[in-house]
Amino acid sequence: MNRRQLLIGAGTTVALGGSATLLTLSGMGSSVDYAADIAPLRKPLDDPASFRDLIRYATLAPNGHNTQPWRFGLREKRIQILPDFSRRTPVVDHDDHHLFVSLGCAAENLSLASAARGRPGSVRFDPSAAGSVALDFANGPVRTSALFDAIPKRQSTRADYDGRTVSSIDLDLLAKAATVPGVDLALLTDRARIDRLRDLVVTGNTAQMADAAFVRELKSWLRFNPRQALRTGDGLYSVASGNPALPDWLGPPAFDWLSTAASQNDAYARQIRSSAGIAIFVGAGESPANWVAVGQACQRFALQATALGLKHAFINQPVEVASLRPDLAALVGLKGRRPDIVMRFGYGLSLPWSPRRPAAAVIET
Repeated sequence: MNRRQLLIGAGTTVALGGSATLLTLSGMGSSVDYAADIAPLRKPLDDPASFRDLIRYATLAPNGHNTQPWRFGLREKRIQILPDFSRRTPVVDHDDHHLFVSLGCAAENLSLASAARGRPGSVRFDPSAAGSVALDFANGPVRTSALFDAIPKRQSTRADYDGRTVSSIDLDLLAKAATVPGVDLALLTDRARIDRLRDLVVTGNTAQMADAAFVRELKSWLRFNPRQALRTGDGLYSVASGNPALPDWLGPPAFDWLSTAASQNDAYARQIRSSAGIAIFVGAGESPANWVAVGQACQRFALQATALGLKHAFINQPVEVASLRPDLAALVGLKGRRPDIVMRFGYGLSLPWSPRRPAAAVIET
């Protein structure tokens, strides 16, 4: 689940005349207004009878490039999460691996939220319905949890962390939370293996940034200012990675000028060095059903991390560049398997939220 950073230095300036400057700034919108508009998406679940509110919680799940590749179908005692192939990212995710992991993340949110509102149920993959994920539920006892409480607080925090270690007790809690049948989790906390993982990330990022098709696809999902992010309700909001807002017209060329493989590699190396550990998730096979299960596991890990006051971010280059997968599998002692998700974690500060489309926009009519 890849949310790339636009590495534009805070010192970058653009010389514009006075009135033009004001026009440009007003056209970008304000961070204050952005935060106010985003806040309702993150409010606590407050309508037990509303399917729409449950779906709002489901859409807070992480997903590749923040494309939000899902549609939701409502039935009397079922909610289906359908893949939205119109939101594919075929270059970085040519076999829809990330897409189905994203559905699994959303399904886990939906399952936790439904149980917390007295509608416990089971998640299952439904290959007969275009590879959808179904939550079949019934009335039952209310089941709240720390993971449910963490749903509106979780974010993929693409920033430096503070380097503190995580206690063995909390590492055990993270591993237990991510226990899903058919998914193996490897936790790297020793610096030697983390450094080897860093080298794979840097190698993968270098290869991707040399691919013109990859860069075009990435740029098509970048949102450079508050107004652009709110207008689309999706994509990679550059301010959420700690970068300055830029006008629509300036963002793409600024990316070309300043976001080089070398600058990105330096940032990735620094961020990995600042992290407490790395989590690698490996499914039992290479099918959409396996990838959905991986999504459930990595979302449970992310929510438990959030409940413990930890931040996390995805660094998936070693699974996206196919030639690096065998090295990653060997690093975690699972030769012959396909690694699915790589996530760093540690202690750090929050950044602005990424946008989401409203629930009404993703419900099948």
